[in-house]
Amino acid sequence: MATPTFLDMYQQLIANPSVSALDESLNMSNRPVIELLAGWCEALGFTVEITELKSAPGKFNLLAKRGTGEGGLMLAGHTDTVPFDDSRWNFDPFQLKQHDNRLYGLGSIDMKGFFAFVLDAIKTLDEQGVKQTEPLLILATADEETTMAGAQQIAKHPDLKPARCIIGEPTDMTPVYTHKGHMSSAIRILGRSGHSSDPERGLNAIEVMHMVIAKLLQLKEQLKNKYSLSDFAIPYPTLNLGHIHGGDNANRICGCCELHIDLRPLPGLSIKELQMLLLEAVAPVNAQYPNSVEVIDLHDPIPAFSGSTDSALVKLAEQVSNTQAVAVNYCTEAPFIQQLGCETIVMGPGCIEQAHQPDEFLAMEKVAPAQQKISHLINALCFS
Repeated sequence: MATPTFLDMYQQLIANPSVSALDESLNMSNRPVIELLAGWCEALGFTVEITELKSAPGKFNLLAKRGTGEGGLMLAGHTDTVPFDDSRWNFDPFQLKQHDNRLYGLGSIDMKGFFAFVLDAIKTLDEQGVKQTEPLLILATADEETTMAGAQQIAKHPDLKPARCIIGEPTDMTPVYTHKGHMSSAIRILGRSGHSSDPERGLNAIEVMHMVIAKLLQLKEQLKNKYSLSDFAIPYPTLNLGHIHGGDNANRICGCCELHIDLRPLPGLSIKELQMLLLEAVAPVNAQYPNSVEVIDLHDPIPAFSGSTDSALVKLAEQVSNTQAVAVNYCTEAPFIQQLGCETIVMGPGCIEQAHQPDEFLAMEKVAPAQQKISHLINALCFS
């Protein structure tokens, strides 16, 4: 099986849907994308290992390796995409479309396209006759957009010990050395329903939630005032009240109300500490109305990624990109990949502002510069 051209790889990756979602009606297997990548990697001389996720049957990781021994460079990315609203797209999300000097498609930057860049760079280096001197690995994971189960499973791989890893999320080829974590929680209030004409016979969950929200807004200010890292454009942990639902009718006392919140911890603020702060914030309301307030993780919390601007990989990436490494507020698989003991950065083609948006696209003028930088990194770390 020959490796297709860059644009052909791009098109085939986009054409195979691999949406991951907590809503099972939207959730899909990523197997077709994994099988595509496996075939192309094998054509380039890689040994391929495909593993089904223990926590998500029907979802798969791919680990391809060329070269022997430990160390070397791993190029990593996820194969899944977010769901999409077809009514808001002007193009077919599963058809790579070139229009107005842009490449449109679901996953064009977040982040199926990265694999086309990587494989095309390796094929070009091979055609130039450059000799590989260090192990080269390609990692393709599942379910990054939901549970990060693929990255969490690969972090426990017993025989995977790369020296360095580049995760190709869309950073416009600017190296990212640290980012915040992500924690999503549901606050559920259990009241007592009843007829609205006699409020004392029930416990209105919306009214109790009003008290909880006041405590959460106090926590929001506490996080802002107590924790700070100047590396970040938003230097403090954030707390967002994202979704709320309660009650079923105007003439009934609301018996249940649920609020979903999003927290973004800084490096140095552990998930355990943040969970404790959240529980402490709602504790007074729970004491006033015993067993009425429940805090539930909506998914396994993702810790912050803490790297260093002094690492050799960051220095090389800064040199190749001609940009200074930065800290970002979103999160990636980096904290799990880092558990393998490798120097890790996040750096890939495309702009993060386009991620998770209708008509996701990669600007065509960004293709050649990104190809050159990715090829330069692979060459410097594995070939020369």
